[in-house]
Amino acid sequence: MSFAKIYSRGLLGLHAPLIEVEVHLSQGLPSLTIVGLAEAAVRESKDRVRSAIINSGFQFPTKRLTINLAPADLPKDGSRLDLAIALGILIASGQLPENAAEQLEFIGELALDGYLRPTTGTLSIAIACQQAKHQLILPEQNAQEASQLPNFEVFAATHLKDVCDHLNQIAPLLQFNAVKPASSSSYQFDLADVKGQLRPRRALEIAAAGGHSLLFRGPPGTGKTLLASRLSSILPPLNLQENLEVASIYSIASAKHEFGHRPFRAPHHTASAIALVGGGSNPKPGEITLAHLGVLFLDELPEFDRKVLEVLRQPLESREIIISRASRQITFPANFQLIAAMNPCPCGYAFNQDARCQCSPDAIKRYQNRISGPLLDRIDLHIDVPPLQASELQDKQPTETSAQVRERVLKAYQQQIERQNFANMALSPKQLEQHAVLDSTAQNMMNMAQQRLNLSARAYHRVLRVARTIADLALEERIQTQHLSEALSYRGQVP
Repeated sequence: MSFAKIYSRGLLGLHAPLIEVEVHLSQGLPSLTIVGLAEAAVRESKDRVRSAIINSGFQFPTKRLTINLAPADLPKDGSRLDLAIALGILIASGQLPENAAEQLEFIGELALDGYLRPTTGTLSIAIACQQAKHQLILPEQNAQEASQLPNFEVFAATHLKDVCDHLNQIAPLLQFNAVKPASSSSYQFDLADVKGQLRPRRALEIAAAGGHSLLFRGPPGTGKTLLASRLSSILPPLNLQENLEVASIYSIASAKHEFGHRPFRAPHHTASAIALVGGGSNPKPGEITLAHLGVLFLDELPEFDRKVLEVLRQPLESREIIISRASRQITFPANFQLIAAMNPCPCGYAFNQDARCQCSPDAIKRYQNRISGPLLDRIDLHIDVPPLQASELQDKQPTETSAQVRERVLKAYQQQIERQNFANMALSPKQLEQHAVLDSTAQNMMNMAQQRLNLSARAYHRVLRVARTIADLALEERIQTQHLSEALSYRGQVP
């Protein structure tokens, strides 16, 4: 046989489109040509594959080799196609059985001695492979990650010769069955570390229960970062599908993530817009995608470049980010919870007319104007974090732990799942009419508040979402006046 077709996978954002590796041997001067919009790493595979085949005890055919990577209009990048190309050559040259690779897919980079090296995006590839009802053969270092999928057959190999022995039915490869990763319930930080700050703690609990965005404002050293870093310890857990979604993102980004925990990302204020939203010639996920289904914490918010902050406006509404390039358009998920912290002025002490502040009114205004009104309008809860007194810091009375707060958060979250199957922060205006009904007294209160606070339509709906979450924490079916009053108290605009 002089023709072979092997299945592999590419990566396009979080998707893994099928790639058919077609190999044809024909008469002519010995050569190897790769067509099908292959980028540099793929074109260089010809040298890796040649050495790997020879060092694995096989013959490299001395004929004219043409390798087509279909579909031809899909850009191919990376080295994950090495294994499929090598097997296609061996089948086309008759060194492996003609039908050996049916219902199988292959990924893996080849070393010159034939050993397999790991690749990125394994979990996305495994999910697509499972949907296609194919089995997957991949490097042993990637097998544990791919085996997280239930009811999916994964075969791990360390060398090209091992894969060939498996296809020749000489020595079957080790099959990795679905392994449920151990999800840890312990957290590095606990809310019990926070002294005082009852109102910010309450706002943090509301944010955790409904998935709301939150802005802490106060002078240095009052616990803004301390509070934000404890949010992950009270958030509802991810289900299996959500865990796999997060794990797929981190697999593509080649970043580490603890399975079972919601992501917590805290980029430095020198981060660029591309670092936040993702990008590059071959688009990779940025911080807002790495924070998907978790927390994006922006400390020292006004220190970020204003143009960088403005890129958050659209993802906060659409919960996704679309990166357009000349050759492709990639959509990354960005369903993150924004938590921010800021000082009231450049020196940090313009809080309740603190005498230490030497900033002029113009300097304070310029500092606060680094954050645009449209971005502030998208933040649900605006909370002042005042300085603590020495007596509060010396208080030995135990405070609520994260486990105690998380218990209330889970009850409120479960109510939301039973009622609308998602958190309150995602309620549409139409759904608010159904699930956030106000009585006449509450309606009058909302009318007066909208006039006094000059609330936009967006802010109006965000107040209702927060009120709905407060009612859920109180285990109430309807929003009461006190719930709406509390929600409005968190809507104070940063002056």
